[in-house]
Amino acid sequence: MTAAGSMRGRAVLVTGAGRRIAIGAAVVRRLAAEGAAVLVHSWSPHDAEQPWGADPEGPASLVDEIRAGGGRAEHVSVDLADPGAPARLVAAAREAFGHLDVLIANHARSSAQSLEQVTAEEIDLCYAVNTRAVLLLTQALAAQHDGRPGGRVVLFTSGQYHGAMPGELPYIASKAALHELTPSLAAHLMPRGITVNCVDPGPNDTGYADEATRAAVTARNPGRRWSTPEDTAKLVAWLVSDEAEWVTGQTIASDGGWSAVG
Repeated sequence: MTAAGSMRGRAVLVTGAGRRIAIGAAVVRRLAAEGAAVLVHSWSPHDAEQPWGADPEGPASLVDEIRAGGGRAEHVSVDLADPGAPARLVAAAREAFGHLDVLIANHARSSAQSLEQVTAEEIDLCYAVNTRAVLLLTQALAAQHDGRPGGRVVLFTSGQYHGAMPGELPYIASKAALHELTPSLAAHLMPRGITVNCVDPGPNDTGYADEATRAAVTARNPGRRWSTPEDTAKLVAWLVSDEAEWVTGQTIASDGGWSAVG
């Protein structure tokens, strides 16, 4: 368990934090409560294309919430399909806070394409957002890291390594790449005082599931409920804490046993 104020003096970039009910926002709230200054990233046009829809006022409301609680937060909206966007985000964090210690690469492009539906355009876009942008964000964070304590990178994968997801091929291909990149990035960056770990949040209640899906996941999960954004935020908070300084190169599922029975 991390202590209140344990992140004081640390600066964090959380990508994909545009929806108030989702994982990114929960991570922002948790780390801000522990004293971190947080740059909130969002890209609402992607959410607007999805069944769950966008939360246009979400980022501004989240920043206001953090500031009202005495925390420091800024917001940048940028499309991570743009190859120059990762460097601009890290530069924005440095401009706002003077340095950047932690990257939480929570963003993702979702894609529901099977083998019969898949297109070259969608494959390229998923790799650009889900894989290339994460690598470039990690590169930019490492380039400016000055060796101070608390260098951390947290990536996010999905459940493709526990069970088949044939209807989401561009998405899982790009997310599987992050899973496999984690050990190599960790080995490269550990000598520079930066840990790299990967989180699989399992089926997470972020407002996209219908009642039938919700009931089926609940019944199958040994914990008899869905994961919540707050569950994921607890794990992320520990991974970026000083207590986790010797943990790197790992992919950790926070899912109440879902992956154990998969």
